[in-house]
Amino acid sequence: MPITLSQADYANWLNEATCTPTTEGEVTTYPATLGRGQQRYVALREGIDLGIEDLWLNDDLEIQHCDRTHPLEFTFEQVQSGGKSSQRYDFFGSGLAPAEVWRVPGQRRIVSVNVHIDPSVFHQWIGKSGDDLPDLLRPADQHYLERSGIPTAAMQMAVQAILRCPFQGLTQRLYLESKVWELMALLIEDLQTTPGNVGPPALKPDDVERIHYASKLLRRQITQPPTLIELARAVGINDHKLKVGFRQVFGTTVFGYLHEHRMERSRQLLESGDLSVTAAAEAVGFASRGHFAAAFRRKYGVNPGVYAREKRA
Repeated sequence: MPITLSQADYANWLNEATCTPTTEGEVTTYPATLGRGQQRYVALREGIDLGIEDLWLNDDLEIQHCDRTHPLEFTFEQVQSGGKSSQRYDFFGSGLAPAEVWRVPGQRRIVSVNVHIDPSVFHQWIGKSGDDLPDLLRPADQHYLERSGIPTAAMQMAVQAILRCPFQGLTQRLYLESKVWELMALLIEDLQTTPGNVGPPALKPDDVERIHYASKLLRRQITQPPTLIELARAVGINDHKLKVGFRQVFGTTVFGYLHEHRMERSRQLLESGDLSVTAAAEAVGFASRGHFAAAFRRKYGVNPGVYAREKRA
């Protein structure tokens, strides 16, 4: 039996729940009657709010919303249930949000990153370029733009950077806000290049599982990855469907995904201080230190040796 709350009841619950100020933001603990988990709120600056949630509800939760004026908002959500994991994003422009019932499923772990941006702050950030995005910024009496999809590899990495932010205080706010704008840029790019009503046929659940398994094989064999044909045979799918499906699921090509994972893994190795630049390059499959350094510089804007020294200082 789902638990149903009005928007006002849910707001009152948030106000009355145990809230603990921390160096990482205000942390609200869910009551045991609903489930377990926490909601962390970080006010980055006036007009930009970040919420990070990790929860497990005992039952489905339904929250009834009325018509309301809505800011820009996006949410990235990972759901884990029965040993399986799925990801999605929801992107909303500013305008009128209609009355609706917001449902949160129970009996599964949900980790989410939610961002609200005031339209005036967005205008300050984007300048006159905002005129090119009329559907994203609608008047308060017009239904807001809605878009949902599967996060690309670049989006997933930015979300993980938010969840694992190692900083505190001012440095934390600067870092988190940079990732918020990075996600906004990626969402706008996705909105402009992939119209919501155009795209390849939907994948079958079995195909999606095979493509996720292919991504795991790539990560496991990072130093000696299989060819596209070998990877397709290993997961039991033809190479064309693997190429098309991989872009649908991850928003990039098979080897674009591999490259992003190599770069992120090398950054983590250099940050840990356990390996030299040459060893980190070899650990992620680069035969040439020079090629690795060039790729690292294109990705992160700094030479890997300089990055490693800064992190060890």
